[in-house]
Amino acid sequence: MTASAALAKHVIELNEKGVPSEQIAQLKRFLLDYLGVAVRGSQADSGRIVGEFVREIGGAPQASVIGQPGRVPAMHAAFANAVSEHSIELDDIDELALFHYGPPVLSAALAVAQWRRASGRELLVAVMAGCEVFARLSRATNNDLRDRGFHTTPTCGVFAATAAAGKLLGLTAEQLTSGFGLAGAQASGLMEMYGPSMQKRFNPGPAARNGVTAAILASRGFTGADTILEGERGFGLAFAGRIDVDELLRALGASIPVVIEHKPYSAARPIHNAIDCALQIRQRADRRTEDIIGITVRRHPDWAHYHLGSAPETFHEAQVSLPYAVAAAFTFGAALPEQFSDELLQRADLRSLAAMVVVEPDASLRRGVSCDMTVAFRDGSVERSVVDHPKGSVENPMTSADIRAKFDLLTHGLLADGTADRVDAVIRDLEELHDVNALIDLVEVVAS
Repeated sequence: MTASAALAKHVIELNEKGVPSEQIAQLKRFLLDYLGVAVRGSQADSGRIVGEFVREIGGAPQASVIGQPGRVPAMHAAFANAVSEHSIELDDIDELALFHYGPPVLSAALAVAQWRRASGRELLVAVMAGCEVFARLSRATNNDLRDRGFHTTPTCGVFAATAAAGKLLGLTAEQLTSGFGLAGAQASGLMEMYGPSMQKRFNPGPAARNGVTAAILASRGFTGADTILEGERGFGLAFAGRIDVDELLRALGASIPVVIEHKPYSAARPIHNAIDCALQIRQRADRRTEDIIGITVRRHPDWAHYHLGSAPETFHEAQVSLPYAVAAAFTFGAALPEQFSDELLQRADLRSLAAMVVVEPDASLRRGVSCDMTVAFRDGSVERSVVDHPKGSVENPMTSADIRAKFDLLTHGLLADGTADRVDAVIRDLEELHDVNALIDLVEVVAS
């Protein structure tokens, strides 16, 4: 049995009894977080453009474009919603490779679930299956895949989206194996995505769309290569130069290696440790930003040479700028979409503070994303903060109340009064939901 055939067999056999209760609870937090981020992201320029684009294309009214009225084909809804959810840098995060489960997996799953009028139970199992495929494939190919310039979220995410969509479409194991082959034929996504453009926002869109496409074609009898993962010209060798099949299939059917972390700050995840440090020092020192004369950030060599632009020109560039994020955190005591707006980027005080940030590599730090920050003040005093596990991580988690507060913050003024409570209630009792449309209808049209 090939690797993709083994994964397909596992996905098709997975049922609710095979998903531990604590992971069901994790998936519910994940869904609430996804919807809040997608609603807000649909109003960002990148989300708005893609939403308008798929609505203009038209087609069978199968699934919703979150945040906009009307329905479009499921594959197009998956594409638009994936871009929206990735548009404000507040989507979920994997604990190891720092990829995002939500944009490819939940976008594909929700679109197909709407189209097929799936139940809440069916949705939960399908999402879990997609996330598991995602986590396993990432662990079998990273860090080599990322180091070769490929973006894990779309490249591995297309297989995950196919798994979730295929589960909801009722594929056989043989059909899903073909679906994985077709997913591999469409895998794409480069790390050449940082800077002032919207490039990064686009990446998960094709993964969600292509996963739905692969599953649909497989359901109709279109066959794909069953050696797509470990073959001599397959995904592993082509994208990572290798694939660890033992790691890919380790404890398959016995454990589900999915841990979903959440983001409290609207910035690239490796920057969050520095934001935490800045907020801790800000609270502890109780000084004016004008009193700061120097900021030294020690980062692990894994990330020390990323996110260094100190004078971002756009919202998108600011969210991947550690110096700007640190300056914003010191200035405003927050790092949400408003703090990264284009209107703030030319402020002299923020630019001056960002220019003070010096990043130094330090291999002695505990984790790849660890941060050791030292801030010097005009009176000669110095404050230091070290953060190994950022807010929202497994070791420093966001609670269910935190996720709900984040949802409320992001959707305030965009959803009708009382809608947040209704969304939360439906998700809490998701196993009793007979038709996923009843949930998605709540966020289909943004209140004017």
